[in-house]
Amino acid sequence: MDNISWEVVRIIVLAFACFLVAFISTPTVVKLLRKYKMGKNIRDEKSAPIMSKMHAAKSGTPTMGGIVIWGSVLLVVGFIWLICAFWNVEPWCSWNILSRSQTFVPFGAMIAAALIGLLDDYLNIKKIGPKGGGLRVRHRLLAYTSIAAICAWWFYSKLDWSSIHIPFDGNLELSWFYIPVFIFIIVATQHSVNLTDGLDGLAGGTLMAAFGAYGAIAFMQGRLDLAALCAAIIGALLAFLWHNITPAAFFMGDTGAMALGTALGIIAMLTNQPLLLPIIGIPFVVESGSVIIQMASKKIRKGKKVFQSSPLHHHFEAIGWGEPKIVMRFWIVSFIFAVIGVLINLIDR
Repeated sequence: MDNISWEVVRIIVLAFACFLVAFISTPTVVKLLRKYKMGKNIRDEKSAPIMSKMHAAKSGTPTMGGIVIWGSVLLVVGFIWLICAFWNVEPWCSWNILSRSQTFVPFGAMIAAALIGLLDDYLNIKKIGPKGGGLRVRHRLLAYTSIAAICAWWFYSKLDWSSIHIPFDGNLELSWFYIPVFIFIIVATQHSVNLTDGLDGLAGGTLMAAFGAYGAIAFMQGRLDLAALCAAIIGALLAFLWHNITPAAFFMGDTGAMALGTALGIIAMLTNQPLLLPIIGIPFVVESGSVIIQMASKKIRKGKKVFQSSPLHHHFEAIGWGEPKIVMRFWIVSFIFAVIGVLINLIDR
């Protein structure tokens, strides 16, 4: 078997392994979440009248389901790495995808963001903290920005990254300014993905398209460990979606959305194609953009709204679109623009 064929086999097997672990473990995870009453709190009618009316029936549905996604990747990838690191047993080491130059940072940052999100989800469910529960906004922002800052420092000082690729133009040298640009991209991606996680299957399907696109780009660049990590995440996401499509057995929660948003942003930086992220991740851009427009309109126009509700998927619900229709159309758009992003990368090469 030649090297490329072996790498394709490794990618597919790792994706399938993560799918199996996630698929098999999900019923137990859902059962435990129900047992310990880890259900979603829907915002009240006073603070969000439209969303409260449309989603009242979902109150109490287990959240924190992102554990299945990152937990499966952690178990599969981490187990192989441990065997290789402590026993150096073949053929296990040939399956190891954790490498300093490609996957340590996105893998580690994903787990760190997942744990912060897990804490935030728990506090929210138990209504511990200000304004109905959860971490304060400034504390959440500080925590996730800190993760992005540590990763930015690692890229700049340890991996010697200081430039960003501009499609069809070349690399733009940023020097030390690379660090704040990196932080902005990661934090923006984190929160945009989190905003998209509002309907059954919406975030899961759009994230699959985005990770698929960046996995393909990484493969074409020869970053095979990174491509395999993308495939592992996709495998776990696929199993999650089996149980998350309407009617959802559980929700992703911050522990899933923030973790995957962090990983996606860092992978975009590792492939040096962050400027393709607004194309490949067009739903995330549109969703966060709709929130910004809504907030600006209410402030500037003295309470007047552009959308009936935001993010945009709630606006579509409010005007009568069914939830499955919204999700399917977002998925279609996601996969179209993911392919466009990969094509731009191919032509640019």
